Amino acid sequence: MPRFYEPEVIRRVQLTEMEILKDFMKICDEHHLRYFAVAGTGIGAMRHGGFIPWDDDIDIALPREDFERALQLVREKLSDRYYILNTEEDPNYPLMSTRLCKRGTKFQEYALQGVDCEFGIFLDLYAYDNVADGKFAYFVQAWTAWFWSKLLILRSIPHPYLGFTGGKAKAAQAVCGLVHRLMKWFHISPKWIYRKCIRQCKKYNHVHTKRMGYLCDTSPHWNTMEKDKTFPLEKHSFEDVQLNFPKDIHGMLVNFYGDYMQMPPVEKRKTHYPYVLDFGDGINVAK
Repeated sequence: MPRFYEPEVIRRVQLTEMEILKDFMKICDEHHLRYFAVAGTGIGAMRHGGFIPWDDDIDIALPREDFERALQLVREKLSDRYYILNTEEDPNYPLMSTRLCKRGTKFQEYALQGVDCEFGIFLDLYAYDNVADGKFAYFVQAWTAWFWSKLLILRSIPHPYLGFTGGKAKAAQAVCGLVHRLMKWFHISPKWIYRKCIRQCKKYNHVHTKRMGYLCDTSPHWNTMEKDKTFPLEKHSFEDVQLNFPKDIHGMLVNFYGDYMQMPPVEKRKTHYPYVLDFGDGINVAK
């Protein structure tokens, strides 16, 4: 069963994330950068007009050129309040996504326990790249990027959660542990893996393609979208802001989640539940 927050704690997490989101939206809007909410944030907007009640993160995507410009602006204008967490900034960070974290806070989740990073309450940022139009070229691009992204996880985490049980779980964990040890033995650096993955993700950014996507999720196909169904972006209510979403957000959510307007059973309500949660006052409210 998933772990759940006390109601007042999850709401405080959500409000802190809204604070980060508003600052990020402001800087993007001032510089005419394209950004849009995806995944659970889309469900939250369509079904609840804000957060899914148990959700503890906000998912924001940007085309690669806007993503890179946004990070540059954060460094220049918001570094007193926020810091960027990705493998370029901290080689110990094991994910291909980027986090915009609030300084002074702590958010150390069980899934990343043992990873030596400064984790704060965050906004999840995803760079969307062009993906190949051809079926075979897309297959190669997607699965190669996915492969490097999983190696990056294994470089830092020898035994990640895989969702298997029984003998399959033991075998998978043994393989993961072996791969982790081999990478450390041969001094394969996380930044080298990260850059190999980025190179594959950006492979078609110099040409026009019909689709774009984030290829480093659990499946490389989950976050691929058609550009003509994404742009122009549309605004929908999310808490107390009007947030950008893909033009066909409803169709995208149906395609991925099915009847997303139905509440999932309790056992499928996932969170990033932390073992350390500090809002900046030095008190761990996760205990």
